[in-house]
Amino acid sequence: MRVNLNIDPAVFNEIYLKYQLHNNNRYQIYFGGSSSGKSFSLAQRAVLDVLNGKRNYLVVRNVQSTIKRSCLNEITKAINAFNLRDYFDINKTDMIITCNINQKQILFCGLDDVEKVKSITPIDGVITDIWVEEATECEYKDIKQLDKRLRGRSEVIKRLTLSFNPILKDHWLFTEYFGIWEDDKQYVEKDNVSILKTTYKDNRFLTPDDIAALENETDKYYYEVYTLGNWGTLGAVIFKNWRVEDFSDIEKTFDSYRHGVDWGFAEDPFAYIKPHYDKTRKRLYICDEIEAIGLLNSESAPMVKEKAGRDKVICDSAEPKSVSEYKSLGVNAKAAKKGPGSIEYGIKFLQGLEIIIHPRCKAFRAEINKYKYKEDKNGNVLPVPVDKDNHLIDALRYAMEDDMRQSSIKFLK
Repeated sequence: MRVNLNIDPAVFNEIYLKYQLHNNNRYQIYFGGSSSGKSFSLAQRAVLDVLNGKRNYLVVRNVQSTIKRSCLNEITKAINAFNLRDYFDINKTDMIITCNINQKQILFCGLDDVEKVKSITPIDGVITDIWVEEATECEYKDIKQLDKRLRGRSEVIKRLTLSFNPILKDHWLFTEYFGIWEDDKQYVEKDNVSILKTTYKDNRFLTPDDIAALENETDKYYYEVYTLGNWGTLGAVIFKNWRVEDFSDIEKTFDSYRHGVDWGFAEDPFAYIKPHYDKTRKRLYICDEIEAIGLLNSESAPMVKEKAGRDKVICDSAEPKSVSEYKSLGVNAKAAKKGPGSIEYGIKFLQGLEIIIHPRCKAFRAEINKYKYKEDKNGNVLPVPVDKDNHLIDALRYAMEDDMRQSSIKFLK
């Protein structure tokens, strides 16, 4: 039996029609603000995929009791909107939707019943698609287990789809998947991973009062996350003045670089950073980095020299012997002129700049994302940075030392 559908494109939001409906990347991320239409668009895709007879879906949330009133209802609404109710059996008790034409299914389960997830099997073929709604609720290990469920013979590419509001940047989802993300883009894809960011502005089906409620949000964190769809940051984070952007097209015009080194070997890594500073625009471009454990000076020096050439490299003065050894190895190394208050003043200087990080500098992005002030036992933020996982940031302070001295910010004597 065949069903010929003539679907008006107007029933879709345009951005999902473009980037989602026929997306075959193995890992698909749909994130952004509230009321952006991402969940309903994924429900639409699931219905059409199952009707096509080539895919079986497993739809999950962290807690099973939340599925009926969210994912299952969204997919039921999509079936009704397409006028396809006669072609689907919707069993809300067992939470199974079956296409009567081809016996392909949409199965639902919560991650709070792990054994049940492991045993779920469609009546025809294998699970080809797993959609995790509100993925920020889930743990890393659970998503990895779900990924392993996508196995067996299939005539289509298997897909793991994650949808969520972005909450905080220290979430494992950000670390695991957003290495390819660029803040000036709405859609990126690389190495079988795609990421689409949407907000309420991408959902043309919202009412004026829906839009007003989002635009009039007064809480800064909720406005950033749920209105603008940005990854959130809370009070103790030191740097909020940064973004990731591929500036390769203008990088060839950079005529000068700064270079900084923070020593390390065993538990603390060796760190080198290469920024370009646009003084006029107070814009700092993070262009290159090295971060590695277990490097001898004789091993790291050639790597630094390759990136810095004859430029001056400002190094942590805590190891004079290493600075001297670098000089003997052909690096134009200078010891940083640290002093009382230099960390605080360095942070203040960097906070006054627009910091743009090239996507290749993943280690620096990871550091700046979680570099925080200390908090007391009552949760009050103290004006002292946590001295942890900050090696590239320290190297950056050294690299920018001369610029700080020339600015209005002065080191204490």
